[in-house]
Amino acid sequence: MPYIHRTPAGAIDSLHRQRGAGADEFLPDHHAEVQAFVGRTGTGDDDGYSKLDADFVRVLEDVIDTLIVKNILNITDLPPEAQAKLFARKGFRERQSQSSPHLFAPSGSTDVI
Repeated sequence: MPYIHRTPAGAIDSLHRQRGAGADEFLPDHHAEVQAFVGRTGTGDDDGYSKLDADFVRVLEDVIDTLIVKNILNITDLPPEAQAKLFARKGFRERQSQSSPHLFAPSGSTDVI
């Protein structure tokens, strides 16, 4: 789609749907310079936001667990949909941790950490 107009220094100044007004060079949508101009500089489709979101969800889950343990929040205070999602994530994490090696278990211990 984009025909580009460049600054005298060679940087993209503007994108255009049609050729004209100094915008006579065509670059495909996925070209690195076009992506950088529109603010997509990451390597993935979402610029790494999926990883950041997943990490942040983990933080929120840990905060909720801490509030429940300290009796500041009851799980029943949350909407049923939120409860179901928390229980699903907790169950998934427990299943994952059971299948992974426990590198920090005390020697001779069979306890799961």
